[in-house]
Amino acid sequence: MNEPRHNWAGNVAYASLRLHRPESVEEVQEIVARSRKVKAFGTRHSFNAITDSSEDQISLEKMDQPLVYDESSQRVTVSGGMSYSQLGAELHRVGRAIHNFASFPHFTVAGAVSTATHGSGDANGNLATAVTGLEIVRADGEIVTLSKEKDGDTFLGAVVSLGALGVVTRLTLETQPAFWMQQDIYENVPVSRIESHFDDLMSAAYSVSLFTDWQGDINEVWLKHRLPDENGLPLPSTFLGGTLATRPLHPVAAFDAAPCTIQMGIPGPWHERLPHFRAETEVVSGNELQTEYFVARQHAPAALAVVAGLGDKLAGVLKISEVRSMTGDNLWMSMAYGQDTIGIHFSWNFDLPAIARLMGILEERLAPFAPRPHWGKLSSLPGSYVQAQYPKINDFRALAERFDPNGKFRNGYLNEMVFA
Repeated sequence: MNEPRHNWAGNVAYASLRLHRPESVEEVQEIVARSRKVKAFGTRHSFNAITDSSEDQISLEKMDQPLVYDESSQRVTVSGGMSYSQLGAELHRVGRAIHNFASFPHFTVAGAVSTATHGSGDANGNLATAVTGLEIVRADGEIVTLSKEKDGDTFLGAVVSLGALGVVTRLTLETQPAFWMQQDIYENVPVSRIESHFDDLMSAAYSVSLFTDWQGDINEVWLKHRLPDENGLPLPSTFLGGTLATRPLHPVAAFDAAPCTIQMGIPGPWHERLPHFRAETEVVSGNELQTEYFVARQHAPAALAVVAGLGDKLAGVLKISEVRSMTGDNLWMSMAYGQDTIGIHFSWNFDLPAIARLMGILEERLAPFAPRPHWGKLSSLPGSYVQAQYPKINDFRALAERFDPNGKFRNGYLNEMVFA
């Protein structure tokens, strides 16, 4: 038996008996074929038990991580264990980019894609929308390859797989020419601008994040501008009532900004500006748990007004909240399926009873807007409710049955949230 293991935050102790670190796809096939219950994980940054298993877990961290760029298709193929920081640096060296990044570049591509994790931007889909091909080791240990062009609905169902179809060992992604960006922050934008100027806020840059503790103003508005060349873009000293920051900031203003990506309007490569945190910064577990709800863009001002009205209840438990936007997509289990979407994220202090109470209040107040919870974060919404938010849920269940007829990749979380 391996040493006790847990997720990044420490709130989930894994029940698995064995942890495997294969170094090749062939090893993954062997492990999966002989296992009765098995799940793969990436950086363990899920805050629930979506990657837990009663018997075997697989980490792809030791697998060979070659990046293969195909000039003819302008696509890149990466290993399931590759992180966004590795992908960004290598892709930039060949003059290419992907459309968006996670906040932490340390996340694995496969893990982020499988849970529909996202960056931000009114014109940007979540990270899974870059995928054009998949290689999956299914329950019998055989490899299945899927492509956007050839596999139609099967592909659309398999991209955001929640780990229910198998172990994703390779992904192919759409790329575009490498570009330069700058990052600037405005402080203390009046919270009333969410209702009166929400579109102006969220469309002000290629990627936009609103950070607030809901105790008054929007604490920080992060604008990540895409540049036509390596020259910086001059910005006004004020924006919608906020003031341009004169020093680097952390999303939680009281924290040291050293781990954050470069700000102050200094131009740099796309992969060094799109994330909030630097690739060379060690991601250590801290006193933090996370929740996130997604609502249709049309409901955003009203939904955010509801959250703002809970400011007194959030005080003392909430570290910071982040609001981001993304375009709708056609990936069956994506939180942005079928609708342009706003993500309302909550980073909590590690107080489980208080978080549970607040999640209940938030979910009750947000109910008129049909929120979809993030697959990798905390929620108290029941599985029956979550399933009802996904029009293709029955098709996804049928797809999982094809790939995994005996439920080898299912666990308690998936049984409750997807298959019940």
